[in-house]
Amino acid sequence: MVKKAYYMQNDGHLSPDPPKHLGNLAGRCWRKIIPFLESTKRVERIDSGLIEMYCSQYEIYRNAYDSVKKDGSQTAIYKSIQNAAGEVIKEDFAGFRKNPAVNIMKDATTLMISLGSELGLSPKSRAELMQIVGQNEDDEASMQDLIEGGGDDEF
Repeated sequence: MVKKAYYMQNDGHLSPDPPKHLGNLAGRCWRKIIPFLESTKRVERIDSGLIEMYCSQYEIYRNAYDSVKKDGSQTAIYKSIQNAAGEVIKEDFAGFRKNPAVNIMKDATTLMISLGSELGLSPKSRAELMQIVGQNEDDEASMQDLIEGGGDDEF
């Protein structure tokens, strides 16, 4: 039996089940957004790679957030002073160091915003998509007027 092209499998629809290689949180994210994306009819099976990246970034963000909750956004740094025998005799405060998870959260958020915008997952991107659809409908109506001989200019 001939196998259908990838984008035509499942009649071009996205699977409600996440790919097996996604982690637990990414899989839960997939299950939450796929019904919404399918209802908008603006994404197809071929877009699954973008959705996987979005869900993966969500999982990375959540894991980094858990680290920040557990360890804080910064940690104190102390410089040890030792005696000749190598014993620590004093610890001087040397400042603070940012938890690397803060940067991971920032990077994941930036990627999620970018990918989410591509997929229509933000209010702004949905409004922009609706505006484009409205313009296309106006253009089609104008074209129909021209075809039917209507319009402002009469010869």
